Amino acid sequence: KKAPPIPTSAHPDVKGLARFVTDPKDFYRIDTALAPPVIDPEEWSLRIHGMVESEVTLTMDDLLDLPLDEHHLTLTCVSNPVGGDLVGNATWLGYPVRELLRRANPNKDADMVLSHSIDGFSASTPIEALTDGRDSLLAVGMNGSPLPPEHGFPARLVVPGLYGFVSATKWVTELEVTRFDEKTAYWTDRGWDAKAPILVASRVEVPKPLAKVPAGDVAVAGTAWAQRSGIKRVDVKLDDGEWTSAELGDEVNIDTWRQWKTGFSDVEAGLHTVTVRAIDQDGNVQTPERRKSIPNSATGHHHIQFSVE
Repeated sequence: KKAPPIPTSAHPDVKGLARFVTDPKDFYRIDTALAPPVIDPEEWSLRIHGMVESEVTLTMDDLLDLPLDEHHLTLTCVSNPVGGDLVGNATWLGYPVRELLRRANPNKDADMVLSHSIDGFSASTPIEALTDGRDSLLAVGMNGSPLPPEHGFPARLVVPGLYGFVSATKWVTELEVTRFDEKTAYWTDRGWDAKAPILVASRVEVPKPLAKVPAGDVAVAGTAWAQRSGIKRVDVKLDDGEWTSAELGDEVNIDTWRQWKTGFSDVEAGLHTVTVRAIDQDGNVQTPERRKSIPNSATGHHHIQFSVE
């Protein structure tokens, strides 16, 4: 089942704006493995066990025989700095995790799935995020091709709405159905949040930091995301001016990022600052409060400086 085509109106025509679909070679990587493991797909399997009525083991042939779904989904790393590039949007192909869990029939008291990677990594995903109807996938493809080794070949998890360290296990080999009060995961043992919902965020991509632009009209553009809600509005201001609403590209779905553009007229020579904030469909306004990424994401408004000559 192919994902719907991405309309050209989703990507504003502004030079320097990130591509709407991120090329795998540019897609961020944060791994505990020093190098991607080499896995023979004929020897790979996924085991679903723990608090389940029936254990399930799935081979790659079993997986590829299933009716696969394709979805456009954005992934974000919890350690992404404000305005950073540890976020990407791709078209993922896979099988819904909720259908796999349905086969195993989890115990009603289970509230977490601890996914295990072949490299020893583990992630604690709330079971509702895998069963509530969102497009959580056991993915085998990325942007129309098999997963590259560095992005999880032969199979990985992709769960919208949660930061990657609790939702995006690469080289996945086990789904252990359990409880948060009984098991912990790799990064939660190191002080990070156990559930990690994604916060509304945005960044300026045009102009680039410290860019030099000619006097007059200045184009400004960027990207915002608020998974499970969607972006309602993006506000931008120049220097200490008033917030103004940017023009939004069309929304592809609530679990992909949304791009925006605006501009300022008759900008005088000198050093200037552009600041952005996003508002999601639930009315949550991106906070200006600055904090570090531990335990659940850095926050604050992204701003860049540029000079007009």
